[in-house]
Amino acid sequence: MRASIRPYADLLRLHFAFAWPLLFSSGFLLAVARYGDFSWLLLGKAVLIGLSGFLAGLVLNDWVDRDLDRRDVDPHFSRYWRPFGTRPLADGSIPPRRALALAVALALVAGITALTLPWPHGGYVVAIMVYSYAAEAFYQVAKRRQRLPVAQVVGRTDFALFPVAGYLVAGFPDAVAALYLLFFYPFALSHLGANDIADITNDRARGMQTIPVLYGMEGAARWVVAFALLHAAVAVPFAAVLGPVARAGLVAGLACVLVASAGLLRRPREAVGLRLLPLFHLAMTLYAGGIVLDYAL
Repeated sequence: MRASIRPYADLLRLHFAFAWPLLFSSGFLLAVARYGDFSWLLLGKAVLIGLSGFLAGLVLNDWVDRDLDRRDVDPHFSRYWRPFGTRPLADGSIPPRRALALAVALALVAGITALTLPWPHGGYVVAIMVYSYAAEAFYQVAKRRQRLPVAQVVGRTDFALFPVAGYLVAGFPDAVAALYLLFFYPFALSHLGANDIADITNDRARGMQTIPVLYGMEGAARWVVAFALLHAAVAVPFAAVLGPVARAGLVAGLACVLVASAGLLRRPREAVGLRLLPLFHLAMTLYAGGIVLDYAL
């Protein structure tokens, strides 16, 4: 039983599973603070949509790249992202058909739950879901052959829209939703650059045209810093629509991003990227957790 569970734990990155409903719920609670109408049932739906919807995207990611992932030569990156350090589609421990069926099932859970939301909120969320899965697939395929980082610029819109979808569970496309998107999109691109630096050996083996492959490690570090600074600039107007606890989380998270970015600029190395990558994930947790706590308190 334990041996059969491990591949699915790696496929779903289960040790990070708490983060996705937290981030999605931060958008939801930000909308509730603006529009009212909180209910535990609605929060439960938001948690289910956020968790199952994001997990579906992770499985889709592995399914699209299942053949290229067999070329991996460095296990360190997988050990960070996956609790048992394996790529179960690449090593054959999970058949591709079963993984695709799991991705579809998870997406259906998220989509059907979204359709139980009052109109037009369910329509907003489903539309973002459809776009995001398409953007993720485009990102995985387009970065195999490109001369400019089109895959990254388009592909990371899916992650940036994730908390916005949470906002639209109870809110509407308004200035606050736009600010959350504008705040989170440069974070997603900065994080992507750090993530690629930390996995450069495997990306070269796969033939992926990631940021450090396109621009070198120093160029990738400058990418990380540039989008971190843009992220910091947009944090100012975004902070204006947050409460005091959420602002504190924003400041603490932003400090993590800037420290990690400065560290990569000083030493743009793969091992350094892997050591500093958790600061980006801590920042995301502080951003989302601050918004959730601000509403709860």
